[in-house]
Amino acid sequence: MSVTCCPAAMRPLLAFLTLSAACLAAGIASPGQAHQIESALQYLDGDLELSTRFSNGEPASGAVVRLLNPDGTPGVELGRTDADGQVRLDLQAIEDGRYDLQVDGGPGHRDYLDIPVQQGRVRLDEVVQAPLTLMLVGLLVSVRRRCD
Repeated sequence: MSVTCCPAAMRPLLAFLTLSAACLAAGIASPGQAHQIESALQYLDGDLELSTRFSNGEPASGAVVRLLNPDGTPGVELGRTDADGQVRLDLQAIEDGRYDLQVDGGPGHRDYLDIPVQQGRVRLDEVVQAPLTLMLVGLLVSVRRRCD
């Protein structure tokens, strides 16, 4: 069975996906839904500390902090956040380069930081937080259409 469509038929679907992505990117959540998670890095007494909280101000305790492999799969686990949503990270064994750091507070509660590591230290002025809108672009791009 062959399904054929034309650009006009795709407009409602694309409008729905765009609106859905915009709502998610804006952090709109009804009661009972997941809150956005945000993380920050800083050096305290020479140690790299990551702090992470939900958008309601609650600490993200027990979140797994890990480096991702180049293909996006989970890689080296660096630690878990404490009751205050904090963890000290030791990157001395990490080779120089740029890495994707994931803070995983459970399904729907993830934050991603692009971190440059040089001689075991993160260059904080070059850290980039990946916004949700960039992650949702993949969803929109994966929608394919076939027109005859």
